[in-house]
Amino acid sequence: MSEIDRLNRWLISEGRLLGDEVQIVKSYCEGLVQLGVPLARARIAQNYSNPLLSAWGIIWTPEDTHRYTVPTTILSTDSWHGSPFEYVVTKRQPLRKRLIDVDLDGEHPVYAELAATGATDFLAMPLEHGNGSVQGTSFTSDAETGFSDTHIRYLEETRYALAAALEPIAMRHSQKSLLQTYLGHGPAEEIGQGHIKRGEQKTVSAAILFADLRGFTEKGQAWPEAQLLDMMGQYFEMVVSPIQEHGGDVLKFMGDGILATFNVEDSARKSCKSAVDAADQALANLKDYNVKATGAGKEPIEFVIGIDFGPVTFGNIGSPDRLDFTVVGQAVNVASRVQDLCKTLGEQTLVTARVARHLGGAFQSVGFHSIRGLPQDIEVFRATSTLQ
Repeated sequence: MSEIDRLNRWLISEGRLLGDEVQIVKSYCEGLVQLGVPLARARIAQNYSNPLLSAWGIIWTPEDTHRYTVPTTILSTDSWHGSPFEYVVTKRQPLRKRLIDVDLDGEHPVYAELAATGATDFLAMPLEHGNGSVQGTSFTSDAETGFSDTHIRYLEETRYALAAALEPIAMRHSQKSLLQTYLGHGPAEEIGQGHIKRGEQKTVSAAILFADLRGFTEKGQAWPEAQLLDMMGQYFEMVVSPIQEHGGDVLKFMGDGILATFNVEDSARKSCKSAVDAADQALANLKDYNVKATGAGKEPIEFVIGIDFGPVTFGNIGSPDRLDFTVVGQAVNVASRVQDLCKTLGEQTLVTARVARHLGGAFQSVGFHSIRGLPQDIEVFRATSTLQ
C-alpha cells in the first residue's frame, strides 16, 4: 500500500471517526509534509447552512492549527468577489497561481498578501460533498520551486478522502448552528441531545424577559414597509445582542415581542442579574438609536421590558407531525403582564419581587398592581442603580 493510500485510508476511517476537524486537518497536513509536500499553510473551509454565518474552517501552519468562522456579510465584499475560493466554489475547478516572478497587479489582493509572507506557490481546490455543495481549500508553499507536479498529484488524490472525513462534521455544525439560530443555545442543546419527543419536558428555575415594541400597530399602518422592516431589524438587534451576551436564550419572536430565558449556572442571582443587565444594555442601545434617528429626521422608537423569575418548563408541544420547542410557566405569563404594566405606569423596565429580592437594594417599588391571570396583586419594581 502506498503512502497516499495510507493517508486516504486514515482519513475515511480513523480520521472520520475522530469527529475533530482541527485534529483531522492537522494530521492530514502533517501527513502531506511527511510525503515531501513543501506545505507552508493550508486553509480548509466549509460552508454553513446558516443565515448568519457563511463558513467555518481550519487554518494549518507548521506552528499552529486553529478554527475560524466567517459571517455572511463577507460575501458582499471584495474579500470574496474575485477570490480564489469564489473561483473554485463556482467553477468547481482547481486554481493555481505562482507567486514569484509574476506581476500580481490587478490580481486579487490575497495573492500579494501571501507573497509578502514569503509564499512562492498557491493552489486552491474544490472539496465536494454528497449533497452537491462545494467547499474550498487552499495550499501555499514557501519552497523556492513551489509545488511540483507530484506534490499537486498528492493533493488531488487526497481531496476526496479529506472531504469524506470533514462532511459529517460539517453537517453536524450546520445542524447545531441552525438550531441555535432559531431556538437559542439552551433549547438547541436539548434537541441536539435527542430530547425531541412530543411531551418531553424539563423544568428549571429561570429569569424570563419579555420585550415589546410600543406603538407597533400604528407604525405598521403609517410607515412604508421597507422603513418598518429596517426599524424592526434594528430593534431586534439592539435587544437580542445584549440577551445573548449576558447568557440568555431568545426563545421566541412573537410579532414585535421577544421572549428570552436566563438560566445562568443554575444560580437565581446570576440569572436575574444577567436578565436585568441585558435589559439595561438594550435600553442603552435604544438611547443611541434614537439620538441617531432624531438627528436624521426619523421618528424615535420605544420598547418596554418585563422580567420575572421562577420555575418554568421547557418542552416539545404540537401535533405528531409538527412540533414546537417552547417554555411555559407562571413566570412566563407574569413577565408578559409586567411588560404590559410598563406602558400603564410609564416605565421602560419593571421587575417582579421575585427578581428584586435576589438582587439586593438596587430597586424601588412602584406599588402593587393587578395582572390578568393572577388572583392577587403583585409588587413591581424599577431599577434605581446599576447592579454590581
